[in-house]
Amino acid sequence: MAGSGAGFVPPSTADFNLPPIIGNNAYSTKPVFLVLLSVLVISAFFIAASRKALVVPSKLQFAGESIYAFVRNDIGEEIIGHEFMRFVPFLFTLFTFILTNNVFGIVPFLQFPSMSHVSFPYVLAVFSFVIFHAVGVKKQGLGKYLKGIAFMPGVPKAVYILLTPIEIATFFLVRPLTLSLRLFANMFAGHLLLLVFIMGGDHLIRGVIGLKLIAPFAFAFGIGMTFFEFMVQCLQAYIFTLLTALFIAGALSDEH
Repeated sequence: MAGSGAGFVPPSTADFNLPPIIGNNAYSTKPVFLVLLSVLVISAFFIAASRKALVVPSKLQFAGESIYAFVRNDIGEEIIGHEFMRFVPFLFTLFTFILTNNVFGIVPFLQFPSMSHVSFPYVLAVFSFVIFHAVGVKKQGLGKYLKGIAFMPGVPKAVYILLTPIEIATFFLVRPLTLSLRLFANMFAGHLLLLVFIMGGDHLIRGVIGLKLIAPFAFAFGIGMTFFEFMVQCLQAYIFTLLTALFIAGALSDEH
């Protein structure tokens, strides 16, 4: 394109709408296969890490135990409290699943974060939404739980006119939406930035000599952004899991 005089066409949302790999089947797109691959990778990794558990762990066992201990202690126990153990399997699955699919965005030949398709974060948010509300109803009973949401204790009755609709919207609409959209937006924006610098560098290196001199800077910035994106990918997996734990902890408390 540069040699023919055509201008640079920046990446857009169209670059995230990948065609089906098998025929016209909408469920055979790259993001779907990456999600399935993530399940296989996670399963294989933790089966291999725990298959021959030793008192003095191997490097693989140590890596697997470190991830589990992080979710168990720093998220589950720290946030939820003494009832945390029954929620650790869900939180652990959530964290590893999101992290793996996020990191796919910078893995060579894969290079696509599954969570940049908003449907996947929506589904995860629905799981979190159902679980923390079910926990609250089971703990307090349906009537008391809904009353605690709609009528916050210790608030003047006149304030309920304004506060009650806000609280209901927060618990039943805002929480699941912000939980999912935060993850989606970060993965989408990060991948888009990487595309801009890498594709821009490729365009510059095909241009005239003056542009060729600038191309290495675009590639270097793209590489630097890749390391930054890895940090964001890990952080977003942590935030999603942390907020889910916070919602569960709130549902378990008598006043939330």
